[in-house]
This record gives sequence, C-alpha cells and structure tokens, in this order.
Amino acid sequence: QGQLVESGGGLVQAGGSLRLSCAASGSILSINAMGWYRQAPGKQRELVAAITSGGRTNYADSVKGRFTISREKNTAYLQMNNLKPEDTAIFYCAASTEPLVPKDSEDYAYWGQGTQVTVSS
Repeated sequence: QGQLVESGGGLVQAGGSLRLSCAASGSILSINAMGWYRQAPGKQRELVAAITSGGRTNYADSVKGRFTISREKNTAYLQMNNLKPEDTAIFYCAASTEPLVPKDSEDYAYWGQGTQVTVSS
C-alpha cells in the first residue's frame, strides 16, 4: 500500500510562514498530480494548490500570492507566507497516478494523514 507522509505543520503567528512537505512512499509509482487540501472545523475540504508532473500549478484564490506549491519527483512542498488566522486548518496532501489532471478531490487516490496548521492572531 502506498502512502503519503506530511510534515511541517504547527503553530505560528499571523504574518508568519510555514513550509509543509509531503513524501510519497516508493510503492506509489508514476505520480502525475499532487495537491494540498485543507479542512477547517465545520467546513468542507477545499483545494489549496495542485501541481502536475509537468509543473503546471493552480491555486485557490484565497492563497494566491501567499502560498507556493513545488515538487521534486514524488515529494511536494507548500510554502505558506503571510499566514492569516483563517488559514487555520488540517492540511492534507494528495496524489494521483492517473494521466488526466484531477478536477476534484475524488480524482486523487492517495491521501496523507493530515497535518495541523494553526495561525494565531
């Protein structure tokens, strides 16, 4: 069974930065897209950012200009700058081995366990 392992979450003050990492185990072959989702208490899970194997990226409007997704082979990163209290959530890494670019969360077959990000005001 392949798995994704996230790290880098924590508590930070508003305006601060965090960098999340997501490493895919070797049993997951030929990853195409990798994405970061987040879920705040009482809210639905939402896409934060995604990146394809070709380097194409897309971001949620709420994080554009503040977050940057990057990737080295089967490890994805999410650099988060100028964090705001409303960014507080559990962040999940996701990966897809399908050739098509994922449209929504159901298109990702692999998920990490989640890492908590808390931004204090």
